[in-house]
Formats: sequence, structure tokens, C-alpha cells
Amino acid sequence: MTTRTDFRAGPLARAADLPARGIVTTVRAAVRHRLWLSAFGLVLVLLLGIAYHAVSVFGMNADDTISVRVRFADSGGLLPEREVTVRGVKVGSVSAVHLTGDGVEAVLKIEADARIPRDSAVRVAGLSFAGEQYVDFRPTGTSGPYLTDGAEISVREPGSTPTPLATLLEDMDGMLAQIKPEQLETIRDELGVSKAGPEKLRDIIDGGTFLISTLDSVLPQTTSLIRSSRVVLTTLGEGGGAIRETSRDLDTLFTGVSRKANGYKTLLKQTPPLLSSIDAVIADNSPTMVQLLGNLTTVTQLVYQRLPALNDFFFPASGRGSVLKALTYTMHDGGIWGALNVYPRAACDYLQLPRFASSEPSFPEPYLYTYCPNNDPSVLIRGARNAPRPPGDDTNTIPDGADPRARANPTPTGPLSIPLPYAGPVLPNQPWPLPKAEPTIDNPTLGKPTGKKPN
Repeated sequence: MTTRTDFRAGPLARAADLPARGIVTTVRAAVRHRLWLSAFGLVLVLLLGIAYHAVSVFGMNADDTISVRVRFADSGGLLPEREVTVRGVKVGSVSAVHLTGDGVEAVLKIEADARIPRDSAVRVAGLSFAGEQYVDFRPTGTSGPYLTDGAEISVREPGSTPTPLATLLEDMDGMLAQIKPEQLETIRDELGVSKAGPEKLRDIIDGGTFLISTLDSVLPQTTSLIRSSRVVLTTLGEGGGAIRETSRDLDTLFTGVSRKANGYKTLLKQTPPLLSSIDAVIADNSPTMVQLLGNLTTVTQLVYQRLPALNDFFFPASGRGSVLKALTYTMHDGGIWGALNVYPRAACDYLQLPRFASSEPSFPEPYLYTYCPNNDPSVLIRGARNAPRPPGDDTNTIPDGADPRARANPTPTGPLSIPLPYAGPVLPNQPWPLPKAEPTIDNPTLGKPTGKKPN
């Protein structure tokens, strides 16, 4: 007799039974449709891979980028979809390249988290000789301000874009046109004269390699030298006409010098005795040289005080001409020329009034009538006689019956006047009387008689 045991599931078992049945059913369905499930998995992995490459590799995540516009003088072969790097590290791509009035404008899409200083150097570089240009930022530091969305950069420095292939081929054509095949054949023949020709060629190549490696070690200095030379050569190119004129003048100068060669030889022969004589003169006058230099110091100080007058005399600021220039005008045609006026000029003796010696300090009163009696209209055109006067005024002539030698009235003399007959008072000079002092509160006896006789 078999006994059957009745097991009744509890609440926990019933709760776990439903998910287990679902898992078993799902697994059985997947086993039955495993081919379709494998195909779906492959498609899903393919879509995820494409999305990853689109976002991380091709930079199609537009929400985390900023737009920067860079203007170049020329494109240098730059095309859209090229990379944007910071010292070789990719941070974005070129979205478009547009033509402008004075060059091209490249629109860059840069990652928003790329902190690129605004003052960074920008250039269009190439990965190889065939092209593959990209935009490269070369920051000189890490401090801001940084590029933001909508920023614009203008790059006009030489070398910011690679040389176009057409320009390179044109320059190479010009260089090859200057090379003569006959000279190359001569070099080839010289290298093949002996067995040491290949070694010579190898030495030349090794020397060139060493020269290039040496220049590479001093690349910053070489670059600075080339830039400085460019400025110098540009200046020389702009002044080509002046340089040619200077060359012609130097040619004329040296031609004249060559003609005077015998004179220079004579000068060199006579110079040593002359210098010996000057040396003897200096030796003889050396004791008094200090005193002479002291006197020259005084003269120099006087000249320095009158330097403005001397400058105006020799180099006037006004337009009246220089004395030195006037002297040069007198020397021409192998001689010194001058003009002499042999005709006498009209003079005026001013009524023949007597003149007093300038050394007599008697201070005489001036004459009243110092007119020029010459009625010639060409004399004293700007004198007092031709000054405009009101009608009826005859002060330009001596009044009728007046003494032509009459003087002005004597200077009035007051009580405090000091007579000056000969530039000084008569000695002994009497002192002026002092005013009488008035008594004060502190000294009531001041000014009162004391009964004492003066000494």
C-alpha cells in the first residue's frame, strides 16, 4: 500500500514560482527562435558601434561644441571636414570654408571643454607633401581669456598657411632655370675622375646633413634671423633707387680719388714732418697749456650764453637766409664775386647840430628840432617827415623864427634831487636832515630838550 504525501506550497514558494515560470518560458522561446535573436543582436551591436564612432570619432555631437571663425589670407588647401588640433591633439573639425573680400574664412567646430587661449597662434598645417591640411592652434600659455562661441580671429602673418603646390612648382621651375646643365655635367665628370668620387659625394651629403641638423638645433634663432633678414631685405628693396644712386656717387667719388693718387702720396709724405712740428709746438707750449685751456673755458662759457644769437646768425629760423649760405653764393666760377655800388647815397646831417663826446657824462638837454633838411623824396621815406598828420599840422618842419639849435627846458630840481654834473654828486655830500622824533608812552622824553649840549 502506497502512501501519498500532499505537499502544499507556502506563500513564499508561490511568489517565486511565477518569475521562474516566466524565465523558463522566455528561455524556451529564445531557444526556438535563436536564429532571429542572433541576427537582432548583431544589428544592435552594429548600431551601437556606428553611434559611438559618430559621436566620439567623427565629432557629430553638436550640443557640446562652439563655433569659431578664423580669417586667413588664403586657404592653403584647407577643406571642410578637416581636423582642428591644439598642438597636434584633435579638438574639433572644420565645418565650412567661405571666400571673403580679402581672403578666406574657416568656420571651426571645437569641443566646448577645450580651453584654448584667445591669443594662441593659428596656422594651417599639412600632414604630408600631398596635402591633408588641418588647422592647428599653438597657445603660448594656459591663462585666459579663452575662445568662446562666436569668436572671430584674423590671421595675416606670413607662414600661417602652407605654400600652395602651384607656387612651389613655380618657384622650383625658377630655381631649376638658373641651374646650368653644363655645370652639373662638370660636377658629374669631376666626381667620376677617380675612385674616390663616391666618397667625395658622400662627404658632401654628410656635410649637408650635419649643416641641416645644426640649423635644426638652433631653429628659433634661425627663424628669428630669417624674419629680421626679411625686414632688412624689404627695406633694401624699397630703397633700391637710392642704393643705385649711392653706388653711382661712390663710383664717381672713387674715380676722383684714383685720379688724385699722386696728391695723396705727397700728402702722406708731408704729413709726418708736419705732425712732428705740431708735436714740437705742443711740447714747447705745454707749461702754458693749462692757462690756455682755462681761458678757453671762459670763452666757451661766453659763446654758450650767446648760442641762440649765433644760431640765428648762421642758421636763422626766419626766412632771411644764412650767413654761411650768403658766403657760398659769393664763391662760384673759380673766384670770389662781390657787388660794389660806386654811386654815392644821399645822407642827412640833421641841421648840422653839434655833437658831444660820448665820454662826457654831463647829461645835456636834447635838441628840440632834429629834422632832416634834405627835401629829396627818396631820402627817409619812412621818416617823421612822411608820417601821416591831420590837416593843417606843420610839425614836420621848424616853426618860423625858431632857433634851430634850441634845447628842451632844464629838468626841474626838487628838494630831494641829487645834482649829477659828472655822473655823481658833489663831494662831500651833506646828509639829509632827519625828521624830528615824537614822544611816546614808553619814552615820554623823546624829542624834548634835555638841556645838554650836542657833542
